[in-house]
Amino acid sequence: MNSAMEYKGFKAKIEYSPEDDVFVGRVLGLGPNHIMSFHGTSLKELKSAFKESVELHLELSEKEGIKVRPYSGKILFRFNGDLHAQIAEAAAKAGKSVNQFGEEVFKAVLRNKSNRKTALIGHRGR
Repeated sequence: MNSAMEYKGFKAKIEYSPEDDVFVGRVLGLGPNHIMSFHGTSLKELKSAFKESVELHLELSEKEGIKVRPYSGKILFRFNGDLHAQIAEAAAKAGKSVNQFGEEVFKAVLRNKSNRKTALIGHRGR
């Protein structure tokens, strides 16, 4: 089983470990230097552990003077020059900036990913 949870803007990926008979969660998007995980033997226990982990993270961040915030909306990519030129040309042909073009591409990929999951779920049920 793979699923997700959200609390106060923090998202976590949830997996079930049949070997340990426990749900394990890992908070996403904290950056490469931070890991936050939690576990529970029931959904109620898992939700409680997730909330406690987030609250502790917020409390410690405040004490250390670290501002906790959601994603900034800025992403930096490094491509080779040829690919960069192709992206800029495609954006210009579409009448968009590279940023606008990139945002549309990412949204389309995410929509397609979501549609594929829905299609697969629907197909399994037949």
